[in-house]
Amino acid sequence: MSEPVLSPKLTELGNKLFEMFHLLGLFVIGTSILWASWVEVFEIIGHGGPKIKDVLLLFIYLELGAMVGIYFQTKHLPVRYLIYIAVTALTRVLAIDIKEMSDMHMITLSAAILILCLAVLVLRFGSSRFNERDPVEK
Repeated sequence: MSEPVLSPKLTELGNKLFEMFHLLGLFVIGTSILWASWVEVFEIIGHGGPKIKDVLLLFIYLELGAMVGIYFQTKHLPVRYLIYIAVTALTRVLAIDIKEMSDMHMITLSAAILILCLAVLVLRFGSSRFNERDPVEK
């Protein structure tokens, strides 16, 4: 039995609908990041100024926004940005909760940050060694 063949016009329509959905999704995500960051800024103003946890949270929002912007422009998602966000999030946990942490918990978080930083190094080395063009670095 042969498979049904879609007409080229139907395929083109499907591709255009997918692209529109994709752009709408990126717009919604970007708007949500912007909204959440402004809510955080107003909370910082409300409680009299930033603390280290606030600054690190704003860095997470900044990295998320940069990741969405790069994905919007290049249609590629740099895995490095996900790792940067994870490093910042773990650093935030370490900086905020350090007084309540056990030594083992602190060592575990520090080791996780080190492993993630090494992963970025491996990704950068691999992309330059194997001539893969990084869409972020044009």
